Amino acid sequence: MSILGWIILGLIAGFIASKIVESRGQGFFINILLGIIGGMVGGWLFERFGGTGITGFNLWSMFVAVIGAIVVLVLYHLIRRLAQS
Repeated sequence: MSILGWIILGLIAGFIASKIVESRGQGFFINILLGIIGGMVGGWLFERFGGTGITGFNLWSMFVAVIGAIVVLVLYHLIRRLAQS
């Protein structure tokens, strides 16, 4: 998938994941970055557990990217809370 495809997939996944994890979000650019990272993490996790990772710009890849983005956002919030206390 092209860089533009990763950015678009990451944007959508980051937005969806931020609405699931926390309603106020982290801001446009952080959501994109965490969404792209989450897409890669999701693909890696699904492949490690015997599933299919990101296969292109389709519904399955969006599902994988959103799951990965949720994992990344939860870890991000946990690290921020630990750093503030």
